[in-house]
Amino acid sequence: MTPQFESALEGLLADRGVVLLVGGLDSGKTTFALELLRRATAAGVRAALVDSDIVQSTVGPPTTIGLKLCDGDLGDPEKWVRATDGLAFVGSLVPKGHLLPIVTGTAKLVARARRAGCELVVVDTTSLVSGIYGQTLKYFKMDLVEPDVVVAFERGGELEPIVGLAQRFTRARVVELDVSADAVARSVEERVTARERRFAAYFGDDASRWRIKPTVFMPTLPPEFDCALLDGLVVGMEDGDGSCVGIGVIEYEAAGDVLRMVSPVSEGVRGLRLGSLRIDTGGRSKGPVDLRQLFGSE
Repeated sequence: MTPQFESALEGLLADRGVVLLVGGLDSGKTTFALELLRRATAAGVRAALVDSDIVQSTVGPPTTIGLKLCDGDLGDPEKWVRATDGLAFVGSLVPKGHLLPIVTGTAKLVARARRAGCELVVVDTTSLVSGIYGQTLKYFKMDLVEPDVVVAFERGGELEPIVGLAQRFTRARVVELDVSADAVARSVEERVTARERRFAAYFGDDASRWRIKPTVFMPTLPPEFDCALLDGLVVGMEDGDGSCVGIGVIEYEAAGDVLRMVSPVSEGVRGLRLGSLRIDTGGRSKGPVDLRQLFGSE
């Protein structure tokens, strides 16, 4: 850690509150978040990570926002793909077009961490920081989460607009850090491989299959809908009390027109939210899905 990073970590640990991390690809946000959480738990501070990076997730599987309560030894973050304390389903690997569930899901899990008595809540975010979508996503996330501190990991001037939004429209203290020279840049192929590995670890070898009815979905399937179109679609599994208990993949069997769910989670599910991505349980993506086209509506 550089002296700049050391100073920032010490200050955040002393002040605590809700800390929102923003930065582009491979800017070191997650590494910084985990180091801050390690120091907090070592100091006896009850802390939490809200991981709203739906693409390269640390808590929970990709396509979700995850909550991890950190009290004592953090253990192995690689195991946090299943060992979560809360999930919010987005159902996509692309923030564009899914800003609302990202923002509301993040705010919901931050509120849960606060209710759990966490003195420090670290919010990791996606690398979408440029253009109208990047600014809109970060603005509304700050608006609902109400962070005490925004930490900006800067590379050139790419974060100037978002830093300006934080300074003009929130009460948050802004900490600007230069991206560390130790930050490791990953290729597209490496990021895809890491994401597939997370999906595969989530579904594992113990995923179960059970039959589901076509009446359990949100959005509701229209009359005469061809259920074969749902094959391979990621779904969020909701408990009916505002919480996501896991994700699954739909399988369609033409013989009998049967829908089945594949998931490591089999209890506490009352409804299924349709996502916008097809995958297999090995984590390989079969491409995005536009639900409006799928449903033949606007």
